[in-house]
Amino acid sequence: MSHVLAKSQNNEILEAGECGGAVTSILKYLLDEELVDGVLALSPQDDVYDAFPVFITASDDLLKTAGSYHCAPTMIGDLVQKYFTGKKVAFTVKPCDMRAVEELITRHKIDKDNIYMIGLNCGGTVSPVSGREMIDLFYEADPDDVVSEEIDKGQFIIELADGSEESVKIHDLEEKGYGRRNNCQRCDVKIPRKANIACGNWGAEDGWTFIEINDEKGQELIDGAKKAGILDTKSPSDAAVEGRSKVENIMIKMAKKNQDANYPLVSEMDEWSRCISCYACRDVCPICWCFENCELNKPYFKDESNIPPVPIAFQGVRLSHMSFSCVDCGQCDDVCPMDIPVSLIFDKLQKKYFARTGYVAGVSDDIKPPLYSPEKTEL
Repeated sequence: MSHVLAKSQNNEILEAGECGGAVTSILKYLLDEELVDGVLALSPQDDVYDAFPVFITASDDLLKTAGSYHCAPTMIGDLVQKYFTGKKVAFTVKPCDMRAVEELITRHKIDKDNIYMIGLNCGGTVSPVSGREMIDLFYEADPDDVVSEEIDKGQFIIELADGSEESVKIHDLEEKGYGRRNNCQRCDVKIPRKANIACGNWGAEDGWTFIEINDEKGQELIDGAKKAGILDTKSPSDAAVEGRSKVENIMIKMAKKNQDANYPLVSEMDEWSRCISCYACRDVCPICWCFENCELNKPYFKDESNIPPVPIAFQGVRLSHMSFSCVDCGQCDDVCPMDIPVSLIFDKLQKKYFARTGYVAGVSDDIKPPLYSPEKTEL
């Protein structure tokens, strides 16, 4: 692992991108050098609060994806394994996206040799609906006037079309039910170190991206983009490296505090009593992939006599199958029509398993999940 500061040598990217435009420049390098068939990226739609996945094959189209969007995860791993098998593809990943991709690699659904993962440090994501409401209530600004937003030093900062900035403490927003999504508040993986490189503004100088190079492939990316003349790099100071580490540790400490506050509050059976077995949580999960052979589709799990079905017949099976692989992206919570905190329940169990084994889904290298581990006998 090593660190560099990087910024684009392309003026258009410098203007459109965040903190030096290094990420967009690296993606451009991959396309221009034909190292990938395409780039899976996010493009804003009606506003900056939400973005839509797009597959880009011409580097000129990358400009419309430049910038930072704190939108919810967008099933990157699921899209790659469903639609890009056999193709060489690059994509950006938040930590939960990275974890999902790693779990799918473990299941042989994604070929690691065919992908480039460009990691993005993440302090949390915001729901597009509550995000707009939050801007209106707390910033007294028109949500449509927001051109960019950023989470930094405990503040949620927005930039308006006139160039002015407004900020509110994350704590104050979340105390009122706004700010980051619930799963983001307790997430303790802030830097995607299983990606080839991890990029962000933590510890960076103005106009530069701080990049952690995590493997040989990541080093080749930086060296290649620099040789191609699209990327400029320099070494960060010791103070910059320390500053980045300090931000990460503060974010993790906040997450642990939220875990301590929320785990005791959730009772699995009380929550599951509202389940109607609509399968939305299963269908949106980036780790669930065997829909055709899913155990939950078997006739003996269909209980027509009970409406709604007995919760344990659905949620209990999902818990036993998937909780140890949950990447805490929170998408199951987003789609549940009964407001069941599915990911909170899964994460609560996973933290118990972590306390005994040290295993973290999508992060751990040398420890296997319970179904494949000798630890299961002891447990």
